[in-house]
Amino acid sequence: MKLTFSSEIQAADVERRIIAGVVVPFNKVGYTSVGPVIFEPGSISIPDTKNVKLLANHDSTNPIGRAQAFQTSDTQITGSFKISSSATGQDFLIRASEGLIASLSIGVEVVASKPSKDGTLYVQEAIMKEVSLVESPAFSDAVVTKVAASESEAAQPTNPTTESESVVTTAPEEVPVEATEEAPVVEAAAAVRPTIKAAAPYFTSPRSPIQSMGGYALHTIKAKLGDEDSALYVRAAADSMTTNTAFNPTQYLSNMFVSNTNFGRPAVDACSRAVLPASGLTLNIPSLIVPTDTAPTVASTAESAAPSDTGMTSEYLSYSVTKYAGQQTISLELIERSDPIFMDQLMIQLERAYLKATDAAVIAALIAGGTAATATAATSAGLISYLSAESAKAYAGTSYFAKNVVIGTGTWGAVMGYVDSTGRPIYNASQPWNAAGDVKSSSIKGNLLGLDAYVDVNAVATNGANNSAFVIAPEAVVVYESPTAMFSVNVVSSMSVNLAIYGYMAPAVLQAKGVRKYVTS
Repeated sequence: MKLTFSSEIQAADVERRIIAGVVVPFNKVGYTSVGPVIFEPGSISIPDTKNVKLLANHDSTNPIGRAQAFQTSDTQITGSFKISSSATGQDFLIRASEGLIASLSIGVEVVASKPSKDGTLYVQEAIMKEVSLVESPAFSDAVVTKVAASESEAAQPTNPTTESESVVTTAPEEVPVEATEEAPVVEAAAAVRPTIKAAAPYFTSPRSPIQSMGGYALHTIKAKLGDEDSALYVRAAADSMTTNTAFNPTQYLSNMFVSNTNFGRPAVDACSRAVLPASGLTLNIPSLIVPTDTAPTVASTAESAAPSDTGMTSEYLSYSVTKYAGQQTISLELIERSDPIFMDQLMIQLERAYLKATDAAVIAALIAGGTAATATAATSAGLISYLSAESAKAYAGTSYFAKNVVIGTGTWGAVMGYVDSTGRPIYNASQPWNAAGDVKSSSIKGNLLGLDAYVDVNAVATNGANNSAFVIAPEAVVVYESPTAMFSVNVVSSMSVNLAIYGYMAPAVLQAKGVRKYVTS
């Protein structure tokens, strides 16, 4: 169970870049849609202070600082956080100092809890997972603060037994701001869990006994018979957003952006990496590949006899350096008047497009420069034959061990479904006696017969199709790449900006026998 609470920021030191405040109170009742919740004193543990990041609005991709110190008393936990010197961190620090952002929100993982007879949930043991800077408390006097949760959580179905989110009432207390030694930033895991919306403790509309369609029908009949109270209840129930559309504004969630472009570069990760030289559009790499080239020899030599004398011959392997680039034309109005999330997400999407294009280029290089494997069937037995035989051939042909295998999504799905003669899963059983590997739907990286398996959406998706898998000795393939850069030009005639991302890459298959391409029988 995951709970998140908001508390008012008590101090913001701009010069030392410190923000401090009450993280969570103890023995204070927080009212939720499923009833009251209370954290018992000492119920929250903090495994490692330096591993607690300060996020912006619970967005794990947008850290703005890190925890410096926590103080736990019988009544509450307070904390201080050092804000990043980045532009985003500076923006949040200024807004916090001006009171525009006035809440610290904690996310905890509930380990043990018990309900009381009156319905109050007492949390006995929980683990701190994250702390975030969020928007202002729900009420201006800060006596009651709002619950903060990521919008991705709010999209999940309500489940009172696994998730609760609470509004905590507490009076602000003075929290000292202390500068401490900075700790390294460690990425905190964020789990998407169901969320229960917090219920407001005040009511502005008349209480109505109409709680169902049956109740509405009953009071409609009574109203027609002259019951004035029922008529009032029916009118209140009929008064909805459909009759007051002017007060139903469209809401845009600025801390969430939905996309299906987050695939990374599995094929690149399965190869060796190197920095691209600073100049030139062609890479020439010296090579000695037997039997095309000749290597020196050593042989048993008799006394006073001449040693083995074989002249070494070598050659150059040439690879082209290719530029990968993409651009966006943005109007001045969009830059100046849009939500700040637009520029953040635009840069993220441009970077993801760059990753997709370069990963696809590496897949193409593996197909063009690799060696076709012995044909096998698209079955469990065929997969085992392919992996075992081609791993040995990669070592025999390159003198390097095959360590990785890149597979398409179709092969990935088929592997997860492979079973033995008893129907037991081969690659994803919970506790197998004789596991052949570990491939699950929750990760794009697993293990197949000792090879690290990388699932790549850019590889051939059809299970069993030619080139739908690649056994790779990493030393046989090197991806030379420059850092990515941004390029922008102001277009005065249209008052717009051309923004581009670009970089250079040269995927080099140095030894063809170190890349074994799947072939179907």
